[in-house]
Amino acid sequence: MKRRQALKLTSIAVGGSIVGAELFLAGCKNNTLDSVLFSEEVLALLDEIGETILPETERSPGAKAAKIGLFMQQMVTDCYAEEEQQIFMKGIHTLNNTSIDKYSRGFLELNSKEKLDLLLRYDEEAKKRGAEEAPHFFTLMKQLTILGYFTSEPGATQALRYIPTPGKFVGCLPYKKGDRAWA
Repeated sequence: MKRRQALKLTSIAVGGSIVGAELFLAGCKNNTLDSVLFSEEVLALLDEIGETILPETERSPGAKAAKIGLFMQQMVTDCYAEEEQQIFMKGIHTLNNTSIDKYSRGFLELNSKEKLDLLLRYDEEAKKRGAEEAPHFFTLMKQLTILGYFTSEPGATQALRYIPTPGKFVGCLPYKKGDRAWA
């Protein structure tokens, strides 16, 4: 028996008394996009896109260290609606094809300046998109990169200031220019 069927039967059995039973069903994994679509090459491409957005610095590791491609795969396959999944997957191919058209090589073969120029072009394009329109693929990639990085171990512990809990709460700390934000 599948989880969805079990939840339906359980909610029927208790007379629909489970408050928010429809939310249990809505929380089930979205199987419309098979994770097979995320090949090793696609994951490497997503890692490189993430690294271009959040590169390694002297003070912190970049998005590659957070395995951002795997994070994007998980979020897109498990959490995105079918329309957003299609936008994201089409965007991967659009970005790589634009790289080939403009530079005669794929995104992974570009130097760091060319990668940045290409992503800045898509960032400007995404900013022009209206709120009522479907999201731009680069907006999805950029949001996932930021979310995935700052919630990852390297992002939270090395890019941000991190003190593991439990610990005492100190509500007011002095800020010095150049200090990192708290995780």
